[in-house]
Amino acid sequence: MERFWQPKSEYAHSVPGTFSRTDQRALRAVAVQFFVNGALFASFMPRLPEIRDRVGISITGVGALLSIAGVFGLVGSASAGSLISRFGTRAVLLTAGALLSSTLAVIGLSNTPALLLVGLALMMAFDVLVDVAMNMQGSWLSARRHSPVMNRLHGLWSLGALIGGAASSQVAAAGVSLTVHLVVAAAAMLAVVVYMGPRFLRVDETPDQHDEASDSGRVSGIVHRSRAALVLWGLVGFSAATMESTSIDWAAFRLNDDLGASAGFAALGYVAVMGGMTAARFAGDWMSVHLGNNRLIQLSVAMTGTGLAIASLVPNRYLIVAGYALAGLGIAALLPSAYDAAAKHPGQPGAGLGALTGGMRTAFLVIPLAIGGIAGAGLGVGSAVAIVALPSTIVFILMTSRLRSA
Repeated sequence: MERFWQPKSEYAHSVPGTFSRTDQRALRAVAVQFFVNGALFASFMPRLPEIRDRVGISITGVGALLSIAGVFGLVGSASAGSLISRFGTRAVLLTAGALLSSTLAVIGLSNTPALLLVGLALMMAFDVLVDVAMNMQGSWLSARRHSPVMNRLHGLWSLGALIGGAASSQVAAAGVSLTVHLVVAAAAMLAVVVYMGPRFLRVDETPDQHDEASDSGRVSGIVHRSRAALVLWGLVGFSAATMESTSIDWAAFRLNDDLGASAGFAALGYVAVMGGMTAARFAGDWMSVHLGNNRLIQLSVAMTGTGLAIASLVPNRYLIVAGYALAGLGIAALLPSAYDAAAKHPGQPGAGLGALTGGMRTAFLVIPLAIGGIAGAGLGVGSAVAIVALPSTIVFILMTSRLRSA
């Protein structure tokens, strides 16, 4: 079985000059897609407390709606491999990317819990298809270059989220209505996706078939280990998504609900997370080569746990923002490395990423309901996040260690 993280020599032995002009165009298109995805979610997440108030639900209701919508994300994860095998990553990116952008307008027009649920559910379903397809193309293109780019691609996602979150904070402070804000944002993102679509890779890479000549016992062992690894990938995705989503999704609620911060200041929690993630991801490829991925991941998990502990347990709004920034710095390297390795999982194209994102979507299904329920019971958002997120740092380390030793 492949190592969870490839050694830096993988890139040292790449052949310069094999990265064609078509590859360059495709990489730019994939980079734009990462940016757009980050900006899309950032357009409404900082204003989620306002959306909650407009549709007339409690924080427990928000958790319930996000969890129900997560079921559709899980369906998308389960179908990603077969859809990509049948239609290819480019077709999935074009179709799901256009539909994903349109769901932002549905959320912007929502004035009832039912309509908000429709928008969130469709967003979750289409997002996972885009997520798997763009990471597969990104991983292929990264392997063809003389140096890795996966951290920087995820950095562009974070940059999009940072810019989108900052813009959302300013728009909210200026009193622009949710409907105008999100409908205009949806139209702009849809236009970008349609424009960049023809530049994606048209031909997908396929797994090597060198195991076909192996004896049946060896093949059976490979298949068995492959299936076991898919379970581990699911647990890696679950724990990573828990750490990331509790930082991103609940930062504004932590400041607004627990400390009574204004909508404008509460949005700074989200911006702090994304700022930390963005800065670290653009440095992540360099750090993975010079520090080694194992040391980088251990450092990242330690920073994430410390940052979340500060943000969740310290009753000072400025230290909370600082804690979220530290958590963002730590979270930055976790998913790019996991996505890159899962994309190389042997077997059906997209199987490893499907398992990884399946674990992530399961977290998106369970975690909001858990945090909403705990917070709604009177413990507060900070305590709820600490109870749910901090154990995930241990799970992530244990599961990635199992994958490396498999």
